[in-house]
Amino acid sequence: MDIAVQASLFDDPTEGARLEPLGDSVRRRALTAGAWIDVRPGWLQGSEQLFADLVDQVPWRAERRQMYDRVVDVPRLVSFYAEDAPLPDPLLTEAKTALDAHYRCELGEPFATAGLCYYRDGTDSVAWHGDTIGRGGTEDTIVAIVSLGAARTLALRPRGGGASLRYSLGHGDLLVMGGSCQRTWEHAVPKSTRPTGPRISVQFRTRGVR
Repeated sequence: MDIAVQASLFDDPTEGARLEPLGDSVRRRALTAGAWIDVRPGWLQGSEQLFADLVDQVPWRAERRQMYDRVVDVPRLVSFYAEDAPLPDPLLTEAKTALDAHYRCELGEPFATAGLCYYRDGTDSVAWHGDTIGRGGTEDTIVAIVSLGAARTLALRPRGGGASLRYSLGHGDLLVMGGSCQRTWEHAVPKSTRPTGPRISVQFRTRGVR
């Protein structure tokens, strides 16, 4: 199932970058086994300049990973901001504060870290996985993803098999995975054979979840 989020159609760059309200604009979808996802299209309006600033200012790094009998390049650039580290743009700090307020009752704690991924074109991707390193492997948690730049597919599927969901996210869209989602579902950004522009994903997580 493809679910297109076309927030950029309503984005007015003359008004500058800004966060829209959350509240009732967030739409929740219950999944299986106590998992859920929230979607708020176009949460961060006028995000083009923020995207350009992050491309230039974030200390991106390329990673390499053991894959069977060889070491391969990770197909994306990454950067990680640990707990209490200053975020690379005030708008991301504002976004974290808004997410803390909106999810305080469910989460019971603030978001603590921010991981950034830079998908330079359609050949960059991330394989199926859940954020199960640390507490995410045993506890319910919430991971909030803000997408900037060109829209890319974020796919979700139940662990062990079942129908998958596909969201096209970009241009300041927000997708939040909660409940048991990291343990009972997997998510991925698949490669694309179509020409596509670059995208930055900003993932806000709680303490001890990677």
